Amino acid sequence: MMTTHEILLDAAGAKSAVAAADTATKNRALLAMANALVENSDAILAANALDMDAARGTTGEVMLDRLALSTARLEAMAEGIREVAALPDPVGRVLAHVERPNGLVIERTAVPMGVIAIIYESRPNVTADAAALAVKAGSACVLRAGKEAHRSAAAIVEAMREGLREAGLPETAVNLVEDTTRDSAGELMTASGLVDLLIPRGGAGLIRACVENATVPCIETGTGICHIYVDAAADLDMALNIVENAKCSRPSVCNACEVCLVHKDVAEKFLPMLKERIGGRVELLLDERAAGIISGKRAGARDFDTEFLDYILAVGVVDSLDTAMAHIAAHSTGHSDCIVTADDDAAERFLRGVDSAAVYVNASTRFTDGGEFGLGCEMGISTQKLHARGPMGLQELCTYKYIIRGGGQVR
Repeated sequence: MMTTHEILLDAAGAKSAVAAADTATKNRALLAMANALVENSDAILAANALDMDAARGTTGEVMLDRLALSTARLEAMAEGIREVAALPDPVGRVLAHVERPNGLVIERTAVPMGVIAIIYESRPNVTADAAALAVKAGSACVLRAGKEAHRSAAAIVEAMREGLREAGLPETAVNLVEDTTRDSAGELMTASGLVDLLIPRGGAGLIRACVENATVPCIETGTGICHIYVDAAADLDMALNIVENAKCSRPSVCNACEVCLVHKDVAEKFLPMLKERIGGRVELLLDERAAGIISGKRAGARDFDTEFLDYILAVGVVDSLDTAMAHIAAHSTGHSDCIVTADDDAAERFLRGVDSAAVYVNASTRFTDGGEFGLGCEMGISTQKLHARGPMGLQELCTYKYIIRGGGQVR
């Protein structure tokens, strides 16, 4: 077994070749990687079956769904890689151009990050998404999957390395950490000089550990306590459809709704509609005022601060738009929050007043996704404000440098 340090050295050795690759070479590699996923689907699905067997009995059904692969999901992963190949190359893009009075021409130019490390948990598709984005952005990547998905990730990486070799790029542009203990995660967090950017994708515990312990640059991503506020002026049928989609379409992902706030003027009508629509599938945790309207389990002290990632929804009644925004400010993780309203003034106040990476009017929070935003597959959803915010696509995986052209000027 290779040590994590040896794998990091391999990635560092590959980064120059990937950074120097032209657009055609990178796209050729990506298309070959996508084809290799499909061609090796039997081996990948067999590895995933072993992961699934090991997880049953210790993992809930929702989390098993995150882990599961199928022929259709592999085809979707391959198509995601092809979509990345079709996107414009971010490397070399001139972000600013200045011509100084002394004749100097100064260009701020996008360049590869170098080595990007990604720590993630039980979603094997992240393996393909992360590798594709890193390669297109001209960087090598070091992937550290959770132990529950490691067999699947290893099979996916082996297939993608076939594509890299076919295109003439070093296979060590894409690497998988072999040690699945916490030691390897800690080593990535502190690999100063070898890791240029660390991106955690997972639950609150993983993200907190990275943010608190990393000595390398780290992006805070993912934890999604997403709110939908049903305003007094909401179309209630629209609100019902939006809440159902945001909670039920895939509850195990970070852009799923975890909290529904309802204006007091429509609560008597809307909450019974909500219970009838999703109450058979979703456990509703009710604050005192909501519990006075519909029956259900009372919300606990921390239920409005919990990312359930399951068929559970905290429900509260508020007096006004201002009260709703104050609640969101106190409890949101800054991921995605929505207002449902036909009042344009209320919508604009919500858009200005809610400080989240994605703020919606009359649409499901489930759209916070790189593919849905036209960015191709994403590396993660950043909930911080520096460097990157929201879905992280190719542009967010580059840094920049200043290129200055002169003709003999001295200062």
